[in-house]
Amino acid sequence: MTLLRKLEGREWWLWAFAVTVTLVLTAGIVSLTFTGFRPDSESYWTDLKEWVRALAALVLLFDIYTVYQQLLLHRIRRRLAERDQLFQVITENAADMIAVIDSEGRRIYNSPAYEKVLGYSLEELKSTSSIEQVHPEDRPRVIEAAAKAQVTGRGERLEYRIRHKDGSWRILESTASVIQGTSGKVQSLVVVNRDISERKWAENQLAHNALHDTLTNLPNRALFLDRVQHSLTLSQRHPRYLFAVLFIDIDQFKLLNDSLGHRAGDELLIQIGKRLSASLRGSDTISRSGLPEESETFSEGGLARLGGDEFTVLLEDIRDSSDAIRVAERIQERLALPFEVNAHEVITSASIGIAFGSPSNTAAEELIRDAEIAMYRAKREGKAQSRVFDQGMHESAMRRLRLETELRQALELGEFRVHYQPIVSLQDDRVVGFEALSRWQRPSGLVSPAEFIPVADETGIILPLNRALLRDACQQIRMWHADFASEPALRISINITPKQFAQPDLASQIADVLNETGIAPQDVDVEITETIAMGDAERSAGLLGELKALGVHLSIDDFGTGYSSLSRLQGFPVDTIKIDRAFISKICEDAESSEIVRIIIMLAHNLGLSVVAEGVETAAQLEQLRSFGCEKAQGYFFSRPGDSESISAFLHSRSLGQRSFSKA
Repeated sequence: MTLLRKLEGREWWLWAFAVTVTLVLTAGIVSLTFTGFRPDSESYWTDLKEWVRALAALVLLFDIYTVYQQLLLHRIRRRLAERDQLFQVITENAADMIAVIDSEGRRIYNSPAYEKVLGYSLEELKSTSSIEQVHPEDRPRVIEAAAKAQVTGRGERLEYRIRHKDGSWRILESTASVIQGTSGKVQSLVVVNRDISERKWAENQLAHNALHDTLTNLPNRALFLDRVQHSLTLSQRHPRYLFAVLFIDIDQFKLLNDSLGHRAGDELLIQIGKRLSASLRGSDTISRSGLPEESETFSEGGLARLGGDEFTVLLEDIRDSSDAIRVAERIQERLALPFEVNAHEVITSASIGIAFGSPSNTAAEELIRDAEIAMYRAKREGKAQSRVFDQGMHESAMRRLRLETELRQALELGEFRVHYQPIVSLQDDRVVGFEALSRWQRPSGLVSPAEFIPVADETGIILPLNRALLRDACQQIRMWHADFASEPALRISINITPKQFAQPDLASQIADVLNETGIAPQDVDVEITETIAMGDAERSAGLLGELKALGVHLSIDDFGTGYSSLSRLQGFPVDTIKIDRAFISKICEDAESSEIVRIIIMLAHNLGLSVVAEGVETAAQLEQLRSFGCEKAQGYFFSRPGDSESISAFLHSRSLGQRSFSKA
């Protein structure tokens, strides 16, 4: 029982008691007045005194009790006033919105927080129903919760949307409590509403971020995998359902990123994401397999960024394989258009792999992997192309994966060897140096360098491999200096791969090995292919300058297969060019190749460069090169590459016989 009910009960009891006492007093007076006693009787006066005393005592008790009850009532009223004041302070200053609603849904009370949170004045709220501002989709739940509270006497926590005065929607967390009447029936509801819009936004943002890329705001790998898995499930239920996954990789993005800077690279990725989305919203339509009369454009919701410069597209419910190929072509056309990044015009392209889902597929990761394998095939075949995955690609990828694993194991087991191919002076047939070459000596035999060197370079295994090669070659050339003295001393040539050339501390790495082995820098020739040197001419000039400052010789290897411009070499501090074997092999049969070699040698000499011819295999080729004034050559005509023992024997036989190669 509430204090208010107690107060009402006490007041009614006090009024009843007062009426009773009054009636008793009235009856006593009447009895004294209208009885048959005579006033002159002695007993009359005695009885009257007793009656008066009794009435006086009763009145005194009544007064004392009345005062006591009034004090209690006053205390109760003061407590109620304090509670009313406390309730008013709480409701007027509370951040939560407090409302009292009768059983008919009419507003009895709304706290001032309603105006602060929702913008409505108290007058505006009074003129509307308590359900009017609730979102239409949420009204049934709110009405049901209120009805349930009235029946059960217990309110439940509820979340719903309510309209702000400015037209926006806020999310409220509501808790209702019932107020029961004297009969125990629910009389009204006290509803406490809390604005949780910011919290819900933060929760939704966290959920969004967990499934979206923070840079482009596209779906990430986790969300894309879920969508692909859903499509796989559909394909298993409906055999006619066809879908495809496109794996998109931006060609040469690392070069663009390094050239423009990472911030510009991020901006480029954002623009690529937007252009891909626009490509998928293009006007070209794809007929759905189940609905041949309908057509739809692909939704950009099927686009995702897996990381770096890798994007994926899920094409759902397509008609046939040509649809996916057509979308890939459209993407490549759109990406080929120039991008503007930080006032720079950037031209790029994309390699795309396509994999089709089928009932036989079971895992989304496998399908994405297949599309990625097809993408790498497209990249190896010239970039800016698209390829459809087939089983042969998977087998090739598995072989490559096994090769990569075996390469790492071979590095740990020390299975790599250094082989040396002699470089010969064409003036006096003297061996003047060697080119150091990596060979993989497996228990089953030697592995072709063409098979493992590209994989080693792409995976980075080439870095520790070539560091070890440089160290071993420098130590070996020192031994040959001691055993086979010559003037000038024998020189060792070391090839630099693209992965090595990208190392910013390449010069310091070579310097460390030279110091460690004690080899003179002028006895080392660093070879860099023409394609690597010309790929980023400005950076190449700087790095070649650092290498030249060490005192080593510099050579441009495979000259003629890349940019073929001797004039561009003027900015590089190189000493030698090596003419590619492709020209040397045809020097005696093809007049054009012979003339090209002659002109290269002449122009190189005009620039103060010496020339080494690679791949010499016949005496006729040798004599032709001598007639052009070529200084040095190497090839099978002189010697095949061999290990240190066989080359030591070769040098020993040369020192004894002094045999002329031209007479071989």
